[in-house]
Amino acid sequence: MSRLVFIVGPTATGKTDVAYNIAKRSGADIVSCDSMLVYREPCIVTAKPDKEILSEVKHHFIDIISVTQEYNVFDYYLSATQKIKEFLSRGKSVIVCGGTGLYMKALLDGLADTPAKDDELRKQLTERARSEGLDVLYEELEKIDSVYAQKISHNDLKRIVRALEVYKLTGKTISEFKPDANNGLWGKYDIDIFAVEYTRDELYDRINKRVDVMFEKGVVDEVKEILKFELSVSAKKIIGIPEIKEYIDWRITFNDCKELMKKNTRNYAKRQLTWFRADKRIKWVENADEVLSRVKV
Repeated sequence: MSRLVFIVGPTATGKTDVAYNIAKRSGADIVSCDSMLVYREPCIVTAKPDKEILSEVKHHFIDIISVTQEYNVFDYYLSATQKIKEFLSRGKSVIVCGGTGLYMKALLDGLADTPAKDDELRKQLTERARSEGLDVLYEELEKIDSVYAQKISHNDLKRIVRALEVYKLTGKTISEFKPDANNGLWGKYDIDIFAVEYTRDELYDRINKRVDVMFEKGVVDEVKEILKFELSVSAKKIIGIPEIKEYIDWRITFNDCKELMKKNTRNYAKRQLTWFRADKRIKWVENADEVLSRVKV
């Protein structure tokens, strides 16, 4: 009998190893739900699974585009949902593994109407409105969605920002979204969702050690090569790239770069925790072994 299992949670909680071990014993495929693993060029800075793991177990939605290309939740939802349904229809078990909460929710609940807000993107757009002028953002909206622009005031900051946010997240204009929800997977398949829970100190320690290992593996040289590309807006969000660029440009010291990367990763983990704790469908467990014992595929 095919099963669909989600292994989710904050960064550095061992999701990759748990999913790999389940897949090895069950023959399941792994579908990544990590918005940064889609890029081919970064490996160290995105903590991409080792080549051995990728070669032993079939992974999907890893290394599918270049850092020069845009990618969003709508692209992911359409492709990943189709892939999962195809596998399940053939009696194959699937493990969805990753820490991008928006991707997880899209798979489970579909993209009903417009996507959830992106606080960071919204902040960037609001700051642009302040520095460049709201008229600049309104003109940008007119170019991509003249229908919606005509419906709102050119002084309506909230709606202008939201419309641009939706477009940048999904590649679709806000006018294209219909009231009818796109169906998700929840309620249609036998689904279990697990996350390994650590104390804050334990999680922060794991994050700090992971960043140390990244630098030992040569993450600075990797980012130097990545920065030779014209990075897409979504690729620029990879934690580690802006921090290491500051070091490369002699704006901060090596140690400050490393500490800043640790701090920003910890802050990201806090945001992930807030997202995942709000979803009551997730079963929180104490360690990876508990997940392995409870998953029957």
